[in-house]
Amino acid sequence: MSVVPALPAATVTLVRDTPTGLEVLMLQRNFQSGFMPGMFLFPGGALDPGDRAAAVLARCAGLDDERASAALGTSDGGLAYWAAAIRESFEEAGVLLAYAENGELVNPGDPARIARFEEYRRRLNAGEDILAEMLQQEGLQLAVDRLTYFSHWITPVTAPRRYDTRFFVAVAPQGQEALPDNVEAIHHVWVNPPEAVQRHREGKFKMRTPTIRTLEKFADYDKADTLIAALRAQPTIPALLPRIGRKGQRLMPGDPGYDDIAAADEQGQWKK
Repeated sequence: MSVVPALPAATVTLVRDTPTGLEVLMLQRNFQSGFMPGMFLFPGGALDPGDRAAAVLARCAGLDDERASAALGTSDGGLAYWAAAIRESFEEAGVLLAYAENGELVNPGDPARIARFEEYRRRLNAGEDILAEMLQQEGLQLAVDRLTYFSHWITPVTAPRRYDTRFFVAVAPQGQEALPDNVEAIHHVWVNPPEAVQRHREGKFKMRTPTIRTLEKFADYDKADTLIAALRAQPTIPALLPRIGRKGQRLMPGDPGYDDIAAADEQGQWKK
């Protein structure tokens, strides 16, 4: 059995402080989707060619490709993951992390610009390579300095569709309302991480392992700043590659039997 290559991808968990504690933004995927239908997850997806464009990378505030790549442990191309995370947040949730020329976060929902940004979003969702055009026309810089890289997940080798995903977290901009695109995402909810985990255990939230583990990690914190400070203090960020056994069990590195499944996967003996 040949292994499907894992596509480079990025996702961002938007968080906010509320009187009842920390909340995260979750989207529910379209039930008609060919990938993870009905699942609750964070905005994200595969990198597009436009995320790597020089015109886009030149408009990334506070971070260059050398430092971004070092943070990811790659030789180059790292900054494109930050750009992709912001683009995906705008495409899927309508939340844009970008600075206007005055240095303040732009609100794409402002009455004076909403029509233009709705059209940008529509074109991005249609697969048009217009991120650089949008940034130039609107005089924007991507607020990559507001994203914190904290996790790295790779889809199991037996999966028919695979992603090599970098996870980021950012505080949601004040005044911006999340609005699912009704294409990939049909519903959104702001939810406390422990509550989201409980809903999953009760069968109310369908989620995959990376999402569950992220929420379990966030559940230890009740404020965005303490969460982000802890994530930034991580000494290393290892790549996590779950393995699927003969009975469908999902194992993580260090779990009993993981190494045996890994050896079998490498030999192409088992199928999902």
